[in-house]
Amino acid sequence: MFVNGKDFDALQLATRTLWEVKTDNFDTYPPELRRIVLEEQLPKLQYERALALACGFDFKVGVRSAAHKAALLKQDPTLKVVIMEWC
Repeated sequence: MFVNGKDFDALQLATRTLWEVKTDNFDTYPPELRRIVLEEQLPKLQYERALALACGFDFKVGVRSAAHKAALLKQDPTLKVVIMEWC
């Protein structure tokens, strides 16, 4: 779904929610790679959330593991992160 100059992974129309889905195997990464992934993902996710909110949408992040969710929330507890085990 293209909104505010960004192509989001999904739109949940009933709740006006834009989604970004990260399919990394985060919990299998060594600590250094986890740090690098978070340093790359977090600013992008925060920017994408700002774009979504500016257009009246909610914003959620889908991840594959509890470890990825916990790491993102440790860095930014205001993110809405959902574990998508089926990805």
